[in-house]
Amino acid sequence: MIRRWAIKTGRGAALAILMLLPSGGFADTLTVFAAASLKTALDAIAPGFTAQTGHDLRLSLAGSSTLARQIQLGAPADVFISANPGWMDALQNDGLLAPNSRRDLIGNRLVVIAPANRATPLDLMQPDVFADHLESGPLAMALVTAVPAGIYGKEALQTLGHWPHIAASVAQTDNVRAALALVSVGEAPLGIVYASDTIADPDVAVVADIPPETHAPIIYPAAAIAGGNEQAAADLLSYLQAPDAQAIFAAQGFLPLGN
Repeated sequence: MIRRWAIKTGRGAALAILMLLPSGGFADTLTVFAAASLKTALDAIAPGFTAQTGHDLRLSLAGSSTLARQIQLGAPADVFISANPGWMDALQNDGLLAPNSRRDLIGNRLVVIAPANRATPLDLMQPDVFADHLESGPLAMALVTAVPAGIYGKEALQTLGHWPHIAASVAQTDNVRAALALVSVGEAPLGIVYASDTIADPDVAVVADIPPETHAPIIYPAAAIAGGNEQAAADLLSYLQAPDAQAIFAAQGFLPLGN
């Protein structure tokens, strides 16, 4: 409708309309491929980003491994936000990232959760801590060979000496929010997720904090995808590092990196 009206009323009116648009020019819809653990935070961040820039966000949320593979196969993404550096490295090695656009956004930590109505604290230093709890069902985790939350979780369980005893009792899911859901509905008595995930679901409770020294640092890198809307992507990447977005990340349980 704006374009038709501008044509009918002349060049002056068209220029006036252009002056009302955000400084970045015409508004764009930005396609963001992001780790599933970011859903609640990005849903909260999106309105402020749109208000400031005029750009709308279209979020595609899944496990980082799934999203990275989709981008490798040509899926039309403008921005990728991974839950670990490894999948971002894979895209960078393939030449799929816009030059100099990559930056680290936030961190996270791992926790063990249980249904809120039957949560009792666990001592992860005890060798048989999982034995009794997993008699009634599996330990819910994201895919331990592909999804970052599962990769970090398996590493931690190996470091703590638990993995050989519970590997057969793990129910693996396509992403960490699916593992969260299994515990939330009572299908699994325990799960390993990010601390940020627990804020999104009142039906689970933290029963143990996993020591961060037992696994690689949890870092969420973000980058623009080469050939996408790189200017709008740059606007989003800058916004995600600005105080308003970082405050939302912190409120959702993510950790600042100080960058």
